[in-house]
Amino acid sequence: MLKEEIKNLSEAFFEEVREYRRHLHANPELSFKEKETSKYIAQRLEKEGIAFEDGWVETGIVATIEGKNPGKKTTMLRADIDALPITELNEVPYKSKNQGVMHACGHDVHTSSMLGAALILNDLKEEWEGTVKIIFQPGEERIPGGANLMIQEGLFQKHPVKNILGQHVMPELPAGKVGFKKGMYMAACDELHLTVKGKGGHGALPYKTVDPIVIASHIVLALQQIPSRKANALSPTVLTIGFIEGRGSTNVIPDEVKMMGTLRTYDEAWQKEAHAHIHKVCESIAESMGGGCEVEVRVGYPPVNNDEALTERSYEWALDYMGAENVIDLEMRPTGEDFSFFQREVPGCFYRLGTGNEAKGITSGIHTPQFDIDEDALKTGMGLMAYLAINELAHD
Repeated sequence: MLKEEIKNLSEAFFEEVREYRRHLHANPELSFKEKETSKYIAQRLEKEGIAFEDGWVETGIVATIEGKNPGKKTTMLRADIDALPITELNEVPYKSKNQGVMHACGHDVHTSSMLGAALILNDLKEEWEGTVKIIFQPGEERIPGGANLMIQEGLFQKHPVKNILGQHVMPELPAGKVGFKKGMYMAACDELHLTVKGKGGHGALPYKTVDPIVIASHIVLALQQIPSRKANALSPTVLTIGFIEGRGSTNVIPDEVKMMGTLRTYDEAWQKEAHAHIHKVCESIAESMGGGCEVEVRVGYPPVNNDEALTERSYEWALDYMGAENVIDLEMRPTGEDFSFFQREVPGCFYRLGTGNEAKGITSGIHTPQFDIDEDALKTGMGLMAYLAINELAHD
């Protein structure tokens, strides 16, 4: 039975795939700089005789695995390959060797799991029909997003497919479980870059200055009225300022303050309206206090909106592969993902891979310097992805 063959291969390939993950984790590279990561992936594909094209957005790869009757149907699988500018604090044998860079979002897991899925699909290619395209995508963590740029380079013109599947680690879920959400799942995410202009001077003589720190503090508080007072209750919104830099001192008021933050929304019409509110709040408050504010809103990724039919099928196949106790219904989540660009071109399903293990102390969230996984999750990561792809190819 194909399901049992996939599970057996997931066990058989586990040690090899774990080594992939540990190598990638120890050698992380930032967005659009994943040159060694790309070479490593290419070497693994070459070793298995899997055809691929590299050079997409410089470091991206598109691999092709053909089963019997390859023209029958084509589906696509996606893994992202970049890391984050975070210094790892884990003391593990595979700790990051690149100071200040870490796979703190689990893209090493996505990539190694996908290489494992490729091993399985390639090993079983005489037992399924159609073609699987596999993307190893650069630059998910940085606007404008590697997915967006691959599409601009003609990804779907050169590699037309019926649909696309992707997975992402979720430490809140125990290893061995997965989660799905039909329809709207993750938020659109924009970057806010604000520069508050004032007039600096001596901290003991504030009446001779236009204090940009005081102006900035009023702006930070006032911006919170946008999600709490302007947003419709049916359009959940998050607005966070995560960076403030004044460059003054104990007795120095600076000339300007820089701030950065993020806006997360689900409704694209409201998203544009929120941009206008941000401009108005920042500029009017600064002006009323004798200063000014330069506002730049960098539009990021659209919402992740999972295709209802594809996600329902994938959910049912996951139930069959893993059992009902291991497949979870997810809630909407205000994080963002550039997988959403793919979903604007073809139907897509983006689901979650459990990686946590409370008994082993593996509980840290993504984007933290302590993030790690229960590596048994790699068995699920590679096996389920292969199983979903084969079943999707067989679906009319």
